[in-house]
Amino acid sequence: MEMKRGHVLAMPYPTQGHITPIRQFCKRLTSKGLKTTLALTTFLVNSIKPDPSGPISIATISDGYDLHGFDSCSSIHDYLQDFKTFGSKTIGDIIRKHETSDNPITCIVYDAFMPWALDVAREFGLAASVFFTQSCAVNYVYYLSYVNHGSLKLPLQDLPFLELQDLPSFFSVSGSYPAYFEMVLHQFTNFEKADFVLVNTFQELDLHEKELLSKVCHVLTIGPTVPSMYLDQRIKSDTDYDLNLFDSKDSTFCTSWLDTRPQGSVVYVAFGSMAKLSNAQMEELASAVSNFSFLWVVRDSEEATLPSGFLETVDKEKSLVLNWSPQLEVLSNKAVGCFLTHCGWNSTMEALTFGVPMVAMPQWTDQPMNAKYIQDVWKAGVRVKVDEEGGIVKREEIEFSIKEVMDGKKSREIKENAKKWRDLAIKSLSEGGSTDLNIDTFVSKAQSK
Repeated sequence: MEMKRGHVLAMPYPTQGHITPIRQFCKRLTSKGLKTTLALTTFLVNSIKPDPSGPISIATISDGYDLHGFDSCSSIHDYLQDFKTFGSKTIGDIIRKHETSDNPITCIVYDAFMPWALDVAREFGLAASVFFTQSCAVNYVYYLSYVNHGSLKLPLQDLPFLELQDLPSFFSVSGSYPAYFEMVLHQFTNFEKADFVLVNTFQELDLHEKELLSKVCHVLTIGPTVPSMYLDQRIKSDTDYDLNLFDSKDSTFCTSWLDTRPQGSVVYVAFGSMAKLSNAQMEELASAVSNFSFLWVVRDSEEATLPSGFLETVDKEKSLVLNWSPQLEVLSNKAVGCFLTHCGWNSTMEALTFGVPMVAMPQWTDQPMNAKYIQDVWKAGVRVKVDEEGGIVKREEIEFSIKEVMDGKKSREIKENAKKWRDLAIKSLSEGGSTDLNIDTFVSKAQSK
């Protein structure tokens, strides 16, 4: 009798930075022989209309805001409560629907922001793994805060090199974003009861912190979740993220322009989809990058914060300002010499796995901690210093940091370290590498109900 292959139902939190890594993980699982289904909210499916014919099936679940999405809810607290209520029911409906099919669901992979999914999995007797989209280091610090009822006492015994400015912004700016802080702590309510705790990093990058986290749960590092053809090239069809919530413009012009620039000459500037820089900070940034050849992604909603007349003064041969860029294609282009980044985890991982040195300019949540690791642990970049009086990063500091990475005293060491992390990322994903073996371990658990 032929053994039925496992079927993983994957449930990301419905934002781009959470959907992308879980979807990429599904591609790895599919390449290992599992069937995968990605559960997206009804609002997202209706908005982006994903292609249903690919190797990863799409299922719809409800968060209670099917018509207008998250923007129509009154608070993040209400949204999470409604998502639990409606999500639990609709996930159960999907599982029941597949029970009589040739490929019944055997395992749930759920975003750590949705701990209630573990209860649904257990109700149906399914294996369940929680997926963390941030580093082992950040997760460990959040876990320590969770067991200490939201507080931390420095120095941390296991990570004594961390100072207050290096911790996630919830600690360094006391009382900031309380609803989001509650959400990140709530990730740990039952995580040790999951079969595996999956983390989007690779073991060599996060080894000490992975061992710390492993004392309380069964950790499997399964990253980096970057398309295979940029790294190990074992999945020929995996060439892009291919599921974008934002309008993606034609990338041909951007990459063809980069192809005309000398190797390592361009400063790539991008602050993700959520960061909001003040007018004063944008003015300092504009002044600093104007001294270099740059490619700067300024979202439509941010253009008004640029200095008056700045766009008209940009030398189009030497520099570009765009509303959107194909970040994978940009970071993999030889013209890019450094990445001025907000240090979101996905962007950090992409830079590390492409071997691109970074200028770290963190904004909030986990970003200060990622910046600390970029400079002092991985030694793959420098972190800008915030002016104590103004509370922003001055143009002189930004310019100095770019020069330090591009051709300063530390430049050679930084570039060598960046390349080292790229090599280790490729090794981890290659056959017999740490990530590859961890994914095999997961697959063996997910094979049968």
